Amino acid sequence: MEWSRYLERLERRQVPIYLAAVAIGFASGALRPGAAPALEVAVEPAIAALLLVTFLGVPMTRIGAAVRDWRFLLALLAVNFALVPLVVLVITRPLSSSPDLLIGALLVLLAPCIDYVIVFTALAGGAQERLLAATPLLMLGQMLALPVLLPLLSGSAAIGLLDPAPFLRAFVLLIVLPLLAAALIQRFAPRWDLSAAMVPLMVAVLAIVTASQSPRILSAGTALLALVPVYIAFLLLAVGVGILASRIVRLDAGSARALTLSGATRNSLVVLPLALAMPASLPLVPAAVVTQTVIELLGLVVLARILPLLLTDARRPGGPR
Repeated sequence: MEWSRYLERLERRQVPIYLAAVAIGFASGALRPGAAPALEVAVEPAIAALLLVTFLGVPMTRIGAAVRDWRFLLALLAVNFALVPLVVLVITRPLSSSPDLLIGALLVLLAPCIDYVIVFTALAGGAQERLLAATPLLMLGQMLALPVLLPLLSGSAAIGLLDPAPFLRAFVLLIVLPLLAAALIQRFAPRWDLSAAMVPLMVAVLAIVTASQSPRILSAGTALLALVPVYIAFLLLAVGVGILASRIVRLDAGSARALTLSGATRNSLVVLPLALAMPASLPLVPAAVVTQTVIELLGLVVLARILPLLLTDARRPGGPR
């Protein structure tokens, strides 16, 4: 009983706990920048473990049903690969005089998240099983779209800069292996409950990501300040686009929250290796990606709390249930 009460209190206070993890991670990275390379190695395994626990909480039968929800899938593709690129095109115009900031912003904002968005969707009471079912489609979509959209929105400077290998690696490590492991555990050890690990793993991921990347942000100085209003504007506009699209296609509250979070959350952890592989003539591209990560994490903690208030299933008192 004591353990269950502890877990209940932990879940009730997870938002301030996550904010504290981000702050501690950032401060730790600033104080000990030499630890960043070792922490970078731990980022992907930590996210993979978090996603394994997330996948275990979603029965595989529900994932199969979610794949057949074509209305949600079409709305998801339209938001991420049609509406969001239009938003990105508009808000990144002030960066056109700085190619490395522009390419870094485009690289991260054009790629929909496939990993911790599922966790935040669950925190917001969204249909995480539908988003989980769509992750292979989202990954494939961005692999095909980025080589087209990045040069189109940035000019010829980005032609030939993308390598598909990091995408394939992330797809296997963050999606295929955790999903396969979750399916095997559900099949052969159905009583194995790892839900208690969700909050500690999320804390670890947030702290590791911010600690490993904060030295890059600090070393860039004031040059990155131009990105802050761009990323905040993206988060606000993407949330608005998601809410509007969900109402147009008349999604239920859970699906609407999942759609909105997918449009607002970007694939920074997967595109970071792409940013690091950019030529030396574009030194601020990795820092531009990392800046988005920090701003997004703070925004997602807030969104997980307010989206359930913004997106509800409207029912008239006394009406049909």
